[in-house]
Amino acid sequence: MGEQTKASEAVQRFMRHADDFAAIDAELWQPISIAAIARSAPQFDETVLDACCGTGASAVPTAELVGPGGLVDAVDLAPAMIERARERAGADQAQRMPQLHWHVGDVQSWEPSGYDLVQCVLGVFFFDDVEAGLRRLVERARPGGRVAVTLWHAGAFAELTAALLEAVRAEGGAEGEAAVAEWEARPADRVPDTAGGTAEWLHEAGLERVQSDAIPRHLPLDDDLAWRLVLGMRRRRLVEGLKKKPRRRVRERFLEVLRERGIERVDVSTIT
Repeated sequence: MGEQTKASEAVQRFMRHADDFAAIDAELWQPISIAAIARSAPQFDETVLDACCGTGASAVPTAELVGPGGLVDAVDLAPAMIERARERAGADQAQRMPQLHWHVGDVQSWEPSGYDLVQCVLGVFFFDDVEAGLRRLVERARPGGRVAVTLWHAGAFAELTAALLEAVRAEGGAEGEAAVAEWEARPADRVPDTAGGTAEWLHEAGLERVQSDAIPRHLPLDDDLAWRLVLGMRRRRLVEGLKKKPRRRVRERFLEVLRERGIERVDVSTIT
């Protein structure tokens, strides 16, 4: 997400609004994570680094797959995310899955290496230097090990974001105009958004026998989910500075725009 200050702001936002992030787990984070580990294929007794683990949507099923003879180091910068990941794993996790270890920390400075598998589901967007962060992940794998990265596919959330921008412009007042201007001026993510581009990117980072595929997925929208997708993702910054009444007007207009444009599904396709 650009410079270190940008990454820090993003992490702080997720720390402040972890409940909203978790509120879209069933519809978004969990199915994407399950699809990701279906591709990364953790094996019994393997050691795994789950980078930017968030609320544990990929770390917990990975730990189940590697079994008690394996190891999963799940790392995230945000303590609030690790707290919710522990909740996901359950109060008896230490006895039931002793192979799963939670760590609050920056995976870009994570020292252990030699993992059979390094996986990162939608986490590279938080790296201050994306290319350096990816190389760091690659270096954590043992020779002959695997690295699996999940990214957003081109067009993901495009229609929903456009509808939200229109609503914020129309109903957000001066604060809304400033938020839209800041959003539109933000640096583009320095990551590929096609399967071919991702394969080339991973190869340039030092990986061999690279395979990347688009995973198409669309979610049916209702008013509740549409707004939860705004509050639980980085588009939240478009509305979080608004006072209660303008925010309510933006929500109403946003949902009207979705209906006017016939947007009944949201594209949440990924590359893995």
